[in-house]
Amino acid sequence: MVEGAQVSSLDFSMEANNGNNSSQNQSQSQQLEDEDRLGTLTDDILLSILGRLSLRMAARTCVLSTRWRHLPWLLPEVSIDVEEFISGPCPDPIKLNDMEKAMMSFTKVTRSFLADRQRESTISSLHLKLYLINNFLCEVGPLISDAVDSGFLKDLDLSILDETDTMDCTEEDMLQRAQEIDAFFSAYPSVPHCLTKLFLHNAGFDKLDMHHVVFDCCKQLKHLILLHCDTGANSIFKIDAPDSNICVLYIYKCRFERLEVICLPKLEKFVCNTWVSEYAPVTFGFVPSLGDIELSCCSSCDQREFKLSELLHGVTGIHTLTLDFQGENLWLQPEIKELFTAFNKLRKLSIRGIFVEFDILWTMAFLVAAPSIEILHIEVWEHSCDVGEARLNSYLDRRTPQWEMRLHSSENRLLKDLEFAGFKSLEQQFTFIRSVLERSPSLQKIFLRGDEQCKYCDALEESPRPSKFPKKKDEQQIVAKQIRYGTFLPEIIFKE
Repeated sequence: MVEGAQVSSLDFSMEANNGNNSSQNQSQSQQLEDEDRLGTLTDDILLSILGRLSLRMAARTCVLSTRWRHLPWLLPEVSIDVEEFISGPCPDPIKLNDMEKAMMSFTKVTRSFLADRQRESTISSLHLKLYLINNFLCEVGPLISDAVDSGFLKDLDLSILDETDTMDCTEEDMLQRAQEIDAFFSAYPSVPHCLTKLFLHNAGFDKLDMHHVVFDCCKQLKHLILLHCDTGANSIFKIDAPDSNICVLYIYKCRFERLEVICLPKLEKFVCNTWVSEYAPVTFGFVPSLGDIELSCCSSCDQREFKLSELLHGVTGIHTLTLDFQGENLWLQPEIKELFTAFNKLRKLSIRGIFVEFDILWTMAFLVAAPSIEILHIEVWEHSCDVGEARLNSYLDRRTPQWEMRLHSSENRLLKDLEFAGFKSLEQQFTFIRSVLERSPSLQKIFLRGDEQCKYCDALEESPRPSKFPKKKDEQQIVAKQIRYGTFLPEIIFKE
């Protein structure tokens, strides 16, 4: 019923925009007819429709019907994104003048929405994405603070964006950004108290207490995303927050030498992407709820291999693990038996970014260490944008992983699905899939996928590379015949 109502509202919008092509009487008659149809819908259904649109689009839609006009101010969840106010095609990079104009419109809309909203209707969640330029944050701050103090704003999702590339961001820029954030939280203490999700970009807290700003002030924070934010280059940051509500922690391109998660009792998911540490980028202490870990990085000349079992020491309930090597050498030391304790509850394992020329059999070590695994995802990496002159000099020459495999006779009886991305009908890929089949008697489906499209590769290549993925029916039949082992016939599904 909701989907049908949404179509009707969109049809009505199109008819209203084209009204100049018909007579005024016909237009008014059509409008009355549509308003009668809309009038039969209850507010909760109409709000469900509007909730699927941006606030800007919802406001525009509601102008077309008197029945709808009060509804945007009743939406329980509202998202206001500054990038929606960039005029015309979004340039890359976005210029300062465009950001300033967008923030002027953003501030005007936010002020109008929070000031005009009926106070008896609370906002369960407000999502704001803005730029930290000039005094716009201080203009928005009192509006949010008043909404929180009035009791009609419950949860705030705040993303402080920055268009400066991390390589171009100076220490002074990062420090200034952190000081402005700290000053903002201090001036409007109600804001951090209602924060449930926070995204920070290019903020350096080397002269501030980052732990106090993020963990002590933001009592209700559940999701924390830090992009190129730290306490100085090659620093050790310790998180000891027994009262924290954080359940998702995302660390991306931060320059910590090591992150020590001493105590985060409600942490469920941890993502660490692109670290600079010479050794393991993180250690865990008391994290009883942690079940989903993702580690993604391309190894450089300064990095040494570390044992995954040592990084996972203290993690007792991991059920989902993602390892992404981004097409470079492995940053893990070979091991099997040391992983049994950490992997005893592992259900889903994803190993991504394996360079296309590497042997894949080394990944069987994880299958041996994780007998309870149900889903295995393998992704092969082949990109023309990272070979030859396009590849950074800081990377070592790629070398095939040399893991001594001592596979015992135990089986992965719970493994149901094998997903293979970047499949190219290479012999080492067939060998790997057959090895999985041999030890997985319950395997039901094998998903074979082609490469994901890469805009950087497309920009380098004058003509598209011929696909090595079997597309034709006869090619797929040949591949399926090569894969199947004995009388065991799992379903093989091809997806480009």
